[in-house]
Amino acid sequence: MSRISVRGLAVASATAVTTVGAVVGVASGADQGSGTAEQPVEAAGTTTLLADIPAGQQVQQASLTEQVQAQSDAADASARQSAEQAARVQAAKDAAKKKKADDAAAAAKAAQIKADAAKGDANATFSVQSSYTAAQVQAMAQQIVGSGQYMCFSNIVTRESGWDYTATNASSGAYGLVQALPGSKMASVGADWRTNPATQIKWGLNYMNSRYGSPCDAWQFWQVNHYY
Repeated sequence: MSRISVRGLAVASATAVTTVGAVVGVASGADQGSGTAEQPVEAAGTTTLLADIPAGQQVQQASLTEQVQAQSDAADASARQSAEQAARVQAAKDAAKKKKADDAAAAAKAAQIKADAAKGDANATFSVQSSYTAAQVQAMAQQIVGSGQYMCFSNIVTRESGWDYTATNASSGAYGLVQALPGSKMASVGADWRTNPATQIKWGLNYMNSRYGSPCDAWQFWQVNHYY
């Protein structure tokens, strides 16, 4: 144990705390003594500085605060990253959806343009001539029937009349490009059915559409039965 004087203890007491028994003993000795004589006392235990305690607590508190703040910052950063990632994913989905819709619209428009181009013009008119070549008659058919059905129509006409608009079946009396039987049926389209291939083509197209659905459906039937 260390020995200190009463005066020394009085000075040290401003910065250190000893055990209660030691302080009481020193104070009692001071009251009984006289003059300036120093009475030795024993300080029990180890001296603890008062300033050390709050300083340590402050450091520990600061450390905990920093840890909490760091965790909070990390959580905020993670939340921001998650939100940004979700936004990017949603933006990609929206872009893909829009592209798909745009592509579908473009495809539909292209299909409509193609369909319009494939349709024929049943109301087409042509200058009247005294005679027509096979090439002229075929050009008429392409315009009236349309590209979508023209080949099927052509296959039937080729086999029925060879593109001769005056062709007549000697045994049945069938007449014209599509071998209407009787030929006078074509008068429902025009009185010039005997001499105008356009009139014959329009009648033949109407017949194929009404009886079979289209020239191509009529051609399928013809291939099986060799007539239509």
